[in-house]
This record gives sequence, C-alpha cells and structure tokens, in this order.
Amino acid sequence: MENPFKKIASPPQEVPEELKHKIMADVARIKLFADITDLFTSNYPSAASAFFEKKKKE
Repeated sequence: MENPFKKIASPPQEVPEELKHKIMADVARIKLFADITDLFTSNYPSAASAFFEKKKKE
C-alpha cells in the first residue's frame, strides 16, 4: 500500500504571493484579537473581587 501523504508535497511548489499575504494578514488579525482579549481578561479576577468586596465604614 502506497502512502498518499507522500504525493502531497511532491514536487514542492511555491505558494502564490497573494495567498501568503492573506494568510499573514489573518495571522496578524488573530494575534491582535488574542492580545486584546488578554488585555481585558488578565485583570478580570482582581476587578471582580474589588467590585464585590465590601468596604468598611469608618
């Protein structure tokens, strides 16, 4: 039985430039979304605890 996965990269071909640019733009967009999500969720536990914390009356 022949391995069908060996036929995929044979012969190796160059990827079109417009496809490279589209993929890199998608990766950059995902990275930006992950960074923004991390910005808002990293401080969430401390913000939630401060919100529900009862303040002592002086």
